[in-house]
Amino acid sequence: MRSLPNTQVRNLGILAHVDAGKTTVTERILFLTGAVHKRGEVHEGTTVTDFDPQERERGITISSAAVTCSWAGHRLTLIDTPGHVDFSDEVERALRVLDGAVAVFDAVAGVEPQSESVWRQADRYGVPRIAFVNKMDRAGADLDAAVDSIRDRLGTVPLPVQLPLGREDGFRGVVDLVRMRAYAWEDGVRAETEVPAGVRDEAVRRRRLLEEAVAELHPDALDEFCVTGSLAAGTLVRALRELTLAGTAVVVLCGAAYRDRGVEPLLDAVVAYLPAPADRPPVGGGGRAADPDAPLVALAFKVSAAPTGRMTYVRVYAGTLRQGSTVLDTATGRTERISRVLLVQADRTVDVPVGLAGDIVAVVGPKTVRAGATLCAPEAPVVLEPPVPAAPVVSVAVEARRSTDTGRLATALARLAEEDPSLVVRADPETGQTVLSGLGELHLEVAVEKLRRERGLEVTAGRPQVAYRETVTEGVTGLLYRHVKQDGGAGQFAHVVIDVQPLDGEEEFVFTSTVTGGRVPQEYVRAVEAGCRDALVDGPLGGHPVTGVRVTLTDGATHPKDSSEPAFRAAGRFALREALRSSVLTLLEPVADVTVTVPADSVGTVLGDLASRRGRVTDSEVRGGTSVVTATVPLAELFGYATRLRGRTQGRGTFTTRPAGYAPAP
Repeated sequence: MRSLPNTQVRNLGILAHVDAGKTTVTERILFLTGAVHKRGEVHEGTTVTDFDPQERERGITISSAAVTCSWAGHRLTLIDTPGHVDFSDEVERALRVLDGAVAVFDAVAGVEPQSESVWRQADRYGVPRIAFVNKMDRAGADLDAAVDSIRDRLGTVPLPVQLPLGREDGFRGVVDLVRMRAYAWEDGVRAETEVPAGVRDEAVRRRRLLEEAVAELHPDALDEFCVTGSLAAGTLVRALRELTLAGTAVVVLCGAAYRDRGVEPLLDAVVAYLPAPADRPPVGGGGRAADPDAPLVALAFKVSAAPTGRMTYVRVYAGTLRQGSTVLDTATGRTERISRVLLVQADRTVDVPVGLAGDIVAVVGPKTVRAGATLCAPEAPVVLEPPVPAAPVVSVAVEARRSTDTGRLATALARLAEEDPSLVVRADPETGQTVLSGLGELHLEVAVEKLRRERGLEVTAGRPQVAYRETVTEGVTGLLYRHVKQDGGAGQFAHVVIDVQPLDGEEEFVFTSTVTGGRVPQEYVRAVEAGCRDALVDGPLGGHPVTGVRVTLTDGATHPKDSSEPAFRAAGRFALREALRSSVLTLLEPVADVTVTVPADSVGTVLGDLASRRGRVTDSEVRGGTSVVTATVPLAELFGYATRLRGRTQGRGTFTTRPAGYAPAP
């Protein structure tokens, strides 16, 4: 049981683009805090947080892993999140329950596409962040360039609080600009010294720039700066913390985690600048603060539905979660019994008697709780906003090789979807096949491999298919539809007139009514809207969902006996279907922003290949001796691109993608 007060607890995520080094940063934190006694390495498959066999084989983080450690009298709970775009939904669920985050950037590449995406995700949940520019020992590493990219691409105010000692392979330590002390590392051991004479003038200059930047943003710091002409270290720390908590600015540190340089100052910054649970706003309608004595409020953010047992990860926001207690799942209205409360250390767990407000723990006992559900005291119900799963964009048909395994496959797929809400399982009504949909080719590849390894199933998967949409480019006005049905007993009557027009912007569907004089009662208007939503599920071009449509109900009529909500819902559905058949529609296909990094001598080949895939190049630049090409490419054309790129660049080319919405298909 935790004995520390809330003010000495930090719940933080490690966020980054794939291969920026966030798992290595996590491993070094665990080693320095004494949580592990041997450094884990990604390339050796010995990391604590990447414990899944697929993670170790692929060298990437696939699912979020929580670990707990202690530093400077504080308890830190870290969640190492995936960096690959296909697993961004894992990041979304983690960010929903975190108080703060460390964003890790590559010192050569700066802000990369996925680091920008996770930054925006953190913006949505108002999660305060500090930045750690990693890999300062690489050729081409440049802290100033990385800071500029944070300012330009993320639209925030970066405040570097360190000056690197040495460049590239000669990087040996940092100067702390707040306390004006130097730290150097040799064989993983940190030594504190005076600021070396060779960099003292530069350190003084940068300290002055830091003071001026903070004074511009913080009123109390400005007052002190105007009176004394400088800022004391204590004032700087307080101002930097308050600016971080408000999201006004981002403290920037640097280091080389793989060579054990710069991680201790990062831990000090986590304690100094990131929020405690008590610093975050109260949750729920009644505004429940992080008080262990308050009524229980917790959010389930992850489910592990392994054959050996079901475990639910929860963040306790208020109250105390006890073994043997009964909680209410407000998503289902059912009560669940908590049989065990567990402190999680990646793939290991330790039983604890309670989870207090501010804790991230796992519970055993609930049978039907899903990710996003609120667990609360039955006598004080409350609902927290759940994270919204991303819409799947790629699908494969899966089937068991042996007919006797069909039932087992259905059970295994249901468990996969329970663990990962961004995976959707459905039956194709035309072919009868079972279709698995996800966020990308790799996402589905990992899911199918899980079926084979963890469930022992022999399955076959078809070629991935993308999720198309249909949209209206030229609508119709004044379409009249009369729904009349008489088959004995009460009949059905509904008369509607609708206009259908294309919708500008990113909105998917807008429904309005201009009916006057009570010709269509309000409850029937809502039924017409529900019927229209029913009609948008499958469009006339190819049975794909319809998006970007504005429907206006302009007139209608009712019958004193035969009109009803079901009748008007049916009228809305059939009217919109008829209107869509009369409109001009366009097929939309999902597209992705692709960033390709290749040697300069391969640029021509890569550009030609992107053009053959209907790619539209939007940017090209040279960074650190390599060329970086950005293009928008239809998702359907990216299947197998990794193998093609490796072959055309002798294995030296890499690429990343992120969803960019939909575009008209040819």
